[in-house]
Amino acid sequence: MVDRLVNSEANARRIGNVEACFGSSGQPLRVPGRVLVGEGVLTKLCRKKSKPRQFFLFNDILVYGNIVITKKKYNKQHIIPLETVRLKSLEDDGNLRNGWQIISATKSFAVYAATATEKSEWMAHINKCITDLLAKSGKKAATEHSPVWVPDSDAPVCMHCHKVKFTTLNRRHHCRKCGKVVCGGCSAQKFLLPQMSSKPMRVCDNCYDLLTSGTNVNDDNHNPGPDSLIDQDSSGEDDDDEDDDESDSPVSSNNTTPTGDDQLEPTFYPGNQPLQLSS
Repeated sequence: MVDRLVNSEANARRIGNVEACFGSSGQPLRVPGRVLVGEGVLTKLCRKKSKPRQFFLFNDILVYGNIVITKKKYNKQHIIPLETVRLKSLEDDGNLRNGWQIISATKSFAVYAATATEKSEWMAHINKCITDLLAKSGKKAATEHSPVWVPDSDAPVCMHCHKVKFTTLNRRHHCRKCGKVVCGGCSAQKFLLPQMSSKPMRVCDNCYDLLTSGTNVNDDNHNPGPDSLIDQDSSGEDDDDEDDDESDSPVSSNNTTPTGDDQLEPTFYPGNQPLQLSS
């Protein structure tokens, strides 16, 4: 069904509008065969707090960015190839409800929808796009994934040595292999993780020992909770250890899942029905 939208004027106009909203800060999105499947606001769990982000689901990539002016202007564009993505549903936890993890080779994180219905719709559409993309391309699903980072608030002390308390002077660092929050002394090593960066990245002592010994570090066991398109906000440089969302947009945010009154309902365009078989 998506194929019917590929060459439509409506699809071209929608993609053009997304490019215009990102302006010069974004990458060109109009390529042959690409279809905008849906769009909407999801709450992204960042390392310091939850923040609203605008998401755009295409039939081959997932794009998200900071909201500057709703429906008009976005910045800090990130692009994740769907062939590297898998989803993991999350149980409701207090004020954090209707969530799931978006796990990819370059960046992994949790997002939350306003309602259970919206969560179901998002996950169904994303999974359908992934399935269709892999079937059409003949590629296999990615086996290497980046970890979901543990939020700062969940780690008052180093998760490796369990001794160092974090303060203004004792900064938190995230291991790029397991996602745990560790102190500088327990993460002094760097290791090349090709699926995430072309530069060596900060890893904790435990992951470094496993990586240098040749032991396979399974992401699922260590997870607590291509090319120019890779999501660049989790680099191995110390200056980038702070969440890239620090310079946030004017849109208000908090540590709870938004209600239907706080964000617009997502829009999924006709022609891509994940719960129906193509005729």
